[in-house]
Amino acid sequence: MTNYYMPTKIVGGENALVDNAPLLGGLGKKALIVTGRSSAKKNGSLDDVIRALEANGQVYALFDRVTANPTIAGVFEAAELARREACDFVVAVGGGSSMDTGKAVAAIAVNSLSARALFTTPFDKALPVAAVPTTAGTGSEVTQYAILNNDAIQSKSSLSSPLLFPRVAFLDARYILSLSRNTLINTALDALSHAVEGMLGARASAFTDAAAKSGIRAFAECLSALRSGRIDDPAVREKLLFAATLDGTVIANTGTIAVHALGYSLTYFRHIDHGRANGLLLGAYLRFVQRKEKASGANRVGEILAALGMDSLDEFDVVIDGLLGEREKFTDAEIEQYAGIALQAKHIANSAVRPDKADLLEVLARSLGG
Repeated sequence: MTNYYMPTKIVGGENALVDNAPLLGGLGKKALIVTGRSSAKKNGSLDDVIRALEANGQVYALFDRVTANPTIAGVFEAAELARREACDFVVAVGGGSSMDTGKAVAAIAVNSLSARALFTTPFDKALPVAAVPTTAGTGSEVTQYAILNNDAIQSKSSLSSPLLFPRVAFLDARYILSLSRNTLINTALDALSHAVEGMLGARASAFTDAAAKSGIRAFAECLSALRSGRIDDPAVREKLLFAATLDGTVIANTGTIAVHALGYSLTYFRHIDHGRANGLLLGAYLRFVQRKEKASGANRVGEILAALGMDSLDEFDVVIDGLLGEREKFTDAEIEQYAGIALQAKHIANSAVRPDKADLLEVLARSLGG
């Protein structure tokens, strides 16, 4: 039996937000707009949110202090503002950090959730969320996850519930035009990782495979633009945003696997961008899976390469290395530590080909060894 669930309404195109402002009208009377300090102001998305709300006669409060890799303290601060201002819905504007913060706020603001037990306390209600992505990578606009830094485990943890799916996601590729080349590449690699991990997950299905392969093909078609950092062509921007959201629908149904578990340590300890962290690990992880597949007769890696239009993992490595540039190097002690942390994550059991610690060490050493 195949299960596939996607309750988020997706509206795309130029001026998607303002032209579809009534979709915000049914979410509540007062919004908490959750965003970062500057990017939403620069790319026009914040102005569009305000115009849409005002067109509906809705009011808002603004939380514009989201940081990269959002913290538990930060989301509780935003939730307190939502309570104080009597906000009854959330509009999350930005990259994954802003959208994850917005979804966490939606849960915390209306439930008795403590910081200590945030990831273990069940909850049965949440504020409605609208999502406005301004990067093309995380797919958070169509997932039920809010990923936060968790100092207790020195990694990241996921607050997860079907209640956290945004009610509506507004996709306007104009907002990604100002992204730097590095951010463009990192977010695209994040989206690629979601598609690849979805195909290599224990919960992969015919539906998620179809979506993942479509997202992978879209990534491949944008490689020239990614290499140059030029996304002036509206069709390229649309395709990157399409791929990111489509790949988000994949992991909403499959979850992520060992690549994310390993990548979290690179971000937590070394502050490497999440998408770059995944990109650094993908080639070595695919080699691990391919080696294991020889014994079973499976060929998931071959299917991924075919969707990319590539013949081998050597070709894959050349392309990814061209996007990443010089790789970070890690000590043996760091690699040992990160493998140990990843081994405890639920992502390991979600991997169709389940790695043990020796496999994780090999992936890290191949990817980042000194």
